[in-house]
Amino acid sequence: MSIGFWQIAIVVILVVLLFGRGKISSLMGDVAKGIKSFKKGMATDSTDENEPKNISQNNQDSENKE
Repeated sequence: MSIGFWQIAIVVILVVLLFGRGKISSLMGDVAKGIKSFKKGMATDSTDENEPKNISQNNQDSENKE
């Protein structure tokens, strides 16, 4: 038994009646903002990994603090 057009239409109508058009559009806007911030975060993380890290300087700094 597969899902037909009328079953999908009924579900969509129920969702619109329960949440309203304004709530659904604001929810989709929030999802889009989340995706954009995730992509921006992934882009900044990949550039940070390409920079070489000098471990010897970190060890010297920690020894000087003691």
